Amino acid sequence: MTRISVRVDGASYSDDVEPRTLLVHYLREQLGKVGTVVGCDTSNCGACTVHLDGEAVKSCTVFAVQADGSEVTTIEGISENGSLHPVQKAFHEMHGLQCGFCTPGMIMASIDLLKDNPAPSEDEVREGIEGNLCRCTGYQNIVRAVQQAAAEMSGSASSDTTSSDSASSGEAAGNGHVSPAVVDTAAAPHVVVQS
Repeated sequence: MTRISVRVDGASYSDDVEPRTLLVHYLREQLGKVGTVVGCDTSNCGACTVHLDGEAVKSCTVFAVQADGSEVTTIEGISENGSLHPVQKAFHEMHGLQCGFCTPGMIMASIDLLKDNPAPSEDEVREGIEGNLCRCTGYQNIVRAVQQAAAEMSGSASSDTTSSDSASSGEAAGNGHVSPAVVDTAAAPHVVVQS
């Protein structure tokens, strides 16, 4: 066993771990941070993405002992005072998730992307999250969510989501606000569209 000291989501921990323990397992099993998801066990999916000393990492590729003396932020540590982080809020508003399994890692990767590129284009968002796989959504609303969060974080977002015809079709509305894609209720009659 090896003694490590790590700060996770603002709290300090000192624990004995086996040197082979992955950070994702330490977070989930010893600290109860189950929002960090174990996905593929092969470092391909990105569901386990956390921030290690401010940088996005796949926590299944890092040993817990490598995090000794470091600061770790999980999905459970990004909200402030009970309010959702702008990226969490945008994923909710833009319907950027379906099953939700990839969402914690996708949000953590998106936050890291926006730290380095506060106003990414659609292509830049897609490139920035390419290490995170989503098997449900097709990514379009994830991209919209990241761009909406970018607009909100830069202060250019507006609460007016119906100010132009392009907004209702899922395009940028000129005021920095991005609307979710239009739902085809004929193809998906079980979906309730809120106006």
